[in-house]
Amino acid sequence: MQGPFQEQEALADIFDQVKGVDQKIFGVILQIFRKEKVQDCLGHLSNNGIQIHLEQQIIQGKNLTKVENEQKLSVIRSDMKIIRDVLKKIKDHDFNKLDYSNEEYKESVKDLIIGIKYDIKIIKFLQFLVNLTSIDNTLIECGSNSLHILVQMKANLRNQNLKNIKIEDTSLVGAKLVLCNLRESQFNNANISLIYLYEALQFNCKLVNLRIHELNKLNGHTSSVKQICFSPDGNILASGSDDKSIRLWDVKTGQQKAQLYGHRYKVNSVCFSPDGNTLASGSNDNSIQQKKISKFVGYKLPVYSIRFSPNGNIIASCIWDETIRLWDVKTGLLKVQLDGHTDHVYSVYFSPDGNTLASGSDDNSIRLWDVKTGQQKAQLDGHDGCVNSVCFSPDGNKLASGSTDNSIRLWDLNTGQQKVQFIGHTGTVYSVYFSPDGKTLASGSDDNSIRLWDVKTGQQKAKLDGHTGTVYSVCFSPDGNKLASGSYDKSVCLWDVTTALEILFQDNSNNEILENGNISLLQNNPPMVNTNILESTIQK
Repeated sequence: MQGPFQEQEALADIFDQVKGVDQKIFGVILQIFRKEKVQDCLGHLSNNGIQIHLEQQIIQGKNLTKVENEQKLSVIRSDMKIIRDVLKKIKDHDFNKLDYSNEEYKESVKDLIIGIKYDIKIIKFLQFLVNLTSIDNTLIECGSNSLHILVQMKANLRNQNLKNIKIEDTSLVGAKLVLCNLRESQFNNANISLIYLYEALQFNCKLVNLRIHELNKLNGHTSSVKQICFSPDGNILASGSDDKSIRLWDVKTGQQKAQLYGHRYKVNSVCFSPDGNTLASGSNDNSIQQKKISKFVGYKLPVYSIRFSPNGNIIASCIWDETIRLWDVKTGLLKVQLDGHTDHVYSVYFSPDGNTLASGSDDNSIRLWDVKTGQQKAQLDGHDGCVNSVCFSPDGNKLASGSTDNSIRLWDLNTGQQKVQFIGHTGTVYSVYFSPDGKTLASGSDDNSIRLWDVKTGQQKAKLDGHTGTVYSVCFSPDGNKLASGSYDKSVCLWDVTTALEILFQDNSNNEILENGNISLLQNNPPMVNTNILESTIQK
């Protein structure tokens, strides 16, 4: 087997050299380094001054005879030389240059772990290397690789002092950092999937380019996925596509539950009723369909967006003209038509109390409508392009909007004024969606990315990369633990955002999440999808 460890002295052999070292010396060295604010660890270890300091600190308070004292000093000097020599080898080794969490090094890492044989002194040395990243920037890669190996070994990392460590370009999948002190630590381009941080101290952490695994990539559609929607209980995900079909997916397993046909052209919008028993869909065939109830035909133009009212009694729809229509769900009859926009309407969304409907249009405006009277309540202007998506916050006090001007805007509905403009996307924003707790806003764009925004500050917290085409739709699960996305690349992705959001919002006033941080999608051999056509009903 070829691997990075075979190109130079084997790491297992290098690590083997510290087996005779007194592990207590690692803590003493770190203490001295921090106290003296050392930046060049290897250079300082070569300094006779630290050796004398170290000798004094270890021997201090011990009642030793002259012979015992000389013997102890001899051991300390020997240990210091070993540590200095080993550290020099590691600093010049590929272990301090390459990312050993890459798939190509997987077998080599396994061999290394076998070679280490869970030796406690080597484990302590690996922890020592991790801590050195807080002191010496030239050792960040070997410290990051060391932490990856410790995680792979399932070494006990509980209650470790990891203050100020700098970890880059590695995988920490499944790391258990319970009760660890992570104050002022920095994580750059680290995969934090399934990381466990129970009662870990995270004040002033700096996080950038975080990566998480997708839960599943759901393949089955044969054309662009235009919209996705979770059922109210979060167990089913519906997707509508340009392939004229609607598909229902089991969120837990990622398996396709049903494939619904009925539309003759592209499906632009899907929406579950509040009780989860009905799915409504809008299409380019100029119709709205309700599975298990009826079919509304009242248009001569494509239906772009549909929404159930919170009580489930009304469906709002908009088409490729200037109008919005409200339908009675029970009778299928038109209740009222809302007129006011001067160009195509692309998005509608009910307020949480159901009294107000928001709409976004190609006339660059957002309009707010009184659902009971059908009268326009307000007009929000500010976008420089078509408004593709609107979404109310869970408390109903804010409205988010996404536009072809590449921006997202947040509006204060009490004042009618724009609160903040979210800048980051480099292409048209097609979809915006609030998390259930209202703290996070997700957005999907023509730049193929999904972004997560802090609603309070307006700053970008994370960027989810993985789709290879425009992201047309994003949607949080009802519990807020998952995010679904639909794309031009014909796929639906489920993302586990729990860990990322826990980190992003724990101790939020002190954490610094660097702007434009990325969360990259990792392909994880998604399960085969059952594409059998099932009966066209929603099974709860």
